Amino acid sequence: MRYSIKSFWQNNKNVIATSAFVSFVMFFIFSSALIFFVIKPKGFSGVSLFSGQKENFASKNEAVIERNIEKEESLVVAAVEKANPAVVSIVISKDVPIIEQYFQEFNPFGDLFDEFFGNDFRIQIPQQRQKGTQKQEVGGGSGFFISSDGLIVTNRHVVDDEKAEYTVFTNDGKKYEAQVLAKDSAFDVAILKVKGNNFPYLEFGDSSNLKLGQTVIAIGNALGEFRNSVSVGVISGIARSVVAGDTFGRTEQLEGVIQTDAAINPGNSGGPLLDIHGKVIGVNVAMQRGAENIGFALPANMVKSIAQSVQQYGEIVRPYLGVRYIMITEELKKKNNLSVDYGALVVRGETAQDLAVIPGSPADKAGIVENDIILEVDGVKLEKGVSLASLIRQKQIGQTIKLKIWHKGAEKEVMVKLEKAPKNL
Repeated sequence: MRYSIKSFWQNNKNVIATSAFVSFVMFFIFSSALIFFVIKPKGFSGVSLFSGQKENFASKNEAVIERNIEKEESLVVAAVEKANPAVVSIVISKDVPIIEQYFQEFNPFGDLFDEFFGNDFRIQIPQQRQKGTQKQEVGGGSGFFISSDGLIVTNRHVVDDEKAEYTVFTNDGKKYEAQVLAKDSAFDVAILKVKGNNFPYLEFGDSSNLKLGQTVIAIGNALGEFRNSVSVGVISGIARSVVAGDTFGRTEQLEGVIQTDAAINPGNSGGPLLDIHGKVIGVNVAMQRGAENIGFALPANMVKSIAQSVQQYGEIVRPYLGVRYIMITEELKKKNNLSVDYGALVVRGETAQDLAVIPGSPADKAGIVENDIILEVDGVKLEKGVSLASLIRQKQIGQTIKLKIWHKGAEKEVMVKLEKAPKNL
């Protein structure tokens, strides 16, 4: 049987129309559903397929960040628990005069007036006089053990009073009388000794590889009252040069110090600045008055060399090069038509006896002469915040160092073996 197109349409037009309508409706429903799941309508509270993936991804990131924060917190807590027993509070005591007040009678009209009118016209003038002395606490600081036999590092300015006595309190409340073994004349470092053994002590880290933003922990006797106070921050600056002063008006230049925003208060002086693993990377030394969260610490490598010299020689001994110098600045370069704008210019002192190079010194033996410019020490440039003295102090007696020198219009390198500094220097 054959059908023509016309007859087929005529016989089935109702069925075809119905099928077309149903197909159109199904297509509309399917398209709407697809659009609905791909594009979430404004104000819709459900979750689309793609937004679910994004939210899942964000949740994973938040979880990773949270885990990292928890890990850092646990490291800080562990470092504090490890270091706290080795951090001490130093109490400064001194005999101070006992002042008493008394009244002295005085007649402004003279003794003859007394004969006629008696003592009624006498007046009493308050006076003060000393009546013996008594021992009082006059200050406080911080420190930390560096050996099990009782060696303690602190700042020189904490124990600088020759007439004072110093008492150490450990974190468990025990009390020890302290002896000042050595005070560094050039840097704000001192070494104390208490009697005893098996003290917990801290290890020095490497302060030459510090990074800005690195987490640090400060522990100390804040305000001389809150013992073993803990503060956490970051390294805000490296190789700073600052002028520090005390309450007596004395000042000193501190070079190559670490700046931190970890809270450092009066009384924190001499306490450790720790890395997140509990190693000493600095010794807290000063804070910026009139500012918030600007404190400074002496770098551990310099303090470590001082401590090692006391342990080895029983006193602070310094390696020395044997030159007098001034650090070159842009102004000095222009004024003297120098070839470089950094380095240490070897010059004479204020008098004719103050030679630029000390005869027989390591520098003299290496051939360094007046007007040489020392540019680098072991590859480290002598520029702002990095002085020659600070670098030499980090070296050891007997160590051979490499100096880059500007000598008569040309660069050259010399090897110098450092020696023990004479006591008169």
